[in-house]
Amino acid sequence: MQKRIGFISGLRHYHRIMTRVDRRTMLATIALGVVASVSRAPMAAAVRLPAAQARVPAPVGVLTRLPGDGNQLALTVDDGVSSAVVGAFGQFCRDTGTRLTFFVNGVNPSWSDNAAALRPLVDSGQVQIANHTWSHPHLDRISLSAVHDQIKRNADFLQNTYGGDGTPYFRPPYGVHNADIDRVAADLGYTTVTLWSGTVGDSLPESASNLVACATRSFTPQQIVLAHANLPTITNCYNQLSQLIANRGLQTVTLNDVFA
Repeated sequence: MQKRIGFISGLRHYHRIMTRVDRRTMLATIALGVVASVSRAPMAAAVRLPAAQARVPAPVGVLTRLPGDGNQLALTVDDGVSSAVVGAFGQFCRDTGTRLTFFVNGVNPSWSDNAAALRPLVDSGQVQIANHTWSHPHLDRISLSAVHDQIKRNADFLQNTYGGDGTPYFRPPYGVHNADIDRVAADLGYTTVTLWSGTVGDSLPESASNLVACATRSFTPQQIVLAHANLPTITNCYNQLSQLIANRGLQTVTLNDVFA
């Protein structure tokens, strides 16, 4: 879809902010609006819990989609720039029974702010926590020692805050990795580099209708779908997303539901 030049310029400016400026300040002015919108939003019927089935070993190497020909959908949510949006995702899971995997950047206060509310979901297995590095750098632009520190610092945060370090699942920021980065991650126990096969298109500012359209394309069986807990627009789409899952007979799963 073509964009006006001014809008493209705005997106580029936003991207520079996301990669160069501390993400913790990005959504301070809209947090209350997010919480209010979520509290008002109706929710679709609860998503079914996954049926008991044999899990398979987590792959060593790169993972982009779920194995087999079932009806599973792995929702994965990255970053956590906004405490309000992270909290809204947690409420969405409680309201609908949706199962998802968060790929956490521990530098964002959202994961500490919401730990008390999220920890019961993590302990029950409905929500899974995995490693997305401490502060979301381009890993191919820093030393391997710094890569190690990014992954290890985040692993320690996850262990101390949520009771597990998320191994073996590691998602490199921006999906950028190479053999050396993979080796560093594997040495720390992260042997499954977890990418994605679909997206809701919310990495940059976008309209709710376009997010739902993108989800309509991506919410198909055995996909690993990428979303973000950064911008508020997705919090206004929860009902449509939940209804889409239900209408297509999809079963949301965490990575731990699928892989041993």
